[in-house]
Amino acid sequence: MAIPLSYSWRNLLTRRVTTVLTAGGMALVVFVFTATLMLAEGLRQTLVSTGSPDNVVVLRKSSETEVQSTLDRQVSSIAATQPELATDSQGRTMAAREVVVLFVLPKRNGEKSNVVIRGMGETSLELRPQVRLIEGRMPAPGSTEIMVGQSVLSKFAGVGLGQTMRFGQRHWTVVGVFDAGRTGFSSEIWGDAEQLMQAFRRQAFSVVVAKLRDQDAFEAYKARIEGDPRLQAEVKRERQYYEDQSKALSRFLKVLGVSLTGIFSVGAMLGASITMYSSVATRTAEIGTMRALGFRRGDILLAFLAEALLLGALGGAAGVAASSLLGFLTFSTTNFQTFSELAFGFTLTGEIAATSVGFALFMGVVGGFLPALRASRLVIVEALRSG
Repeated sequence: MAIPLSYSWRNLLTRRVTTVLTAGGMALVVFVFTATLMLAEGLRQTLVSTGSPDNVVVLRKSSETEVQSTLDRQVSSIAATQPELATDSQGRTMAAREVVVLFVLPKRNGEKSNVVIRGMGETSLELRPQVRLIEGRMPAPGSTEIMVGQSVLSKFAGVGLGQTMRFGQRHWTVVGVFDAGRTGFSSEIWGDAEQLMQAFRRQAFSVVVAKLRDQDAFEAYKARIEGDPRLQAEVKRERQYYEDQSKALSRFLKVLGVSLTGIFSVGAMLGASITMYSSVATRTAEIGTMRALGFRRGDILLAFLAEALLLGALGGAAGVAASSLLGFLTFSTTNFQTFSELAFGFTLTGEIAATSVGFALFMGVVGGFLPALRASRLVIVEALRSG
């Protein structure tokens, strides 16, 4: 007959202080582990949601980012006028030739960081429905007016509505503020493409962003563009392009977080082990009595492992609950792929929560296995005598 789970739970309640301290140590480890995974997921989701499933990005062949890419006017015109592309109600092809440059701006805390400045075409806003003006007005075409993303406004100095910035040997007036939700566009500044090209003395666009008639037209468009030897360009789905931008920083965050968690988890498992050894030492007579009543060694082993698992479950639940509060925060750092400032939040998913709780249970089992094994091997007579 197996020992009921309520027996293990009552033993934890009896030693409330040690239970809370041990579960608290595990919760801290789970908190760090979960926060790291949430940060990496927040970065990935921010960049993935930046792209639209119907849009494609045309870059110069072998370019990894928009900043590295250059498409001369002829190439960009060909890429923007293909039969696989959608048209709007006015018959215009839904394609925008854009220029992307980096510029160093001072932050409100005195530090400096790169910001993406995007020169937009006529249909850039229609291609990005997630971008909406929330204050001021749109920049006039052909002018040196710009609008800034909400994340730029909150983190950088001198970018407020009505203020004037100087870059590219010109003065630029901020006439609007836009919100792009939790996407990378919120960390950008947008202006007229032709004006930005002149200011930065560029003769070529960076990319062409276009909307397909339907998603199935992707392969035909890709084959047409990449198969033309004059163009030397490559085509990616916009969502895939932005997901690729998250890989380097996401990998770094995960490696850093897992390394730190691995170190901390050793301490947490030792804590669980000490707690369970203490439990076995104070309950030797009780264990002997249970054996005398007919419970087998395996039953004793499972009962103490269940106790360790409950400890891990408590620590895991507390750590995940605490880390979920990070969802209200926004983190800002330099994306290694683009070398530009990017703001993103902590994102908790069901998979991350399950992984974190699983990790806590693993720590509980590893920390409690040896004490449980010791308890199951106690000799009945010696155990009863010790009590």
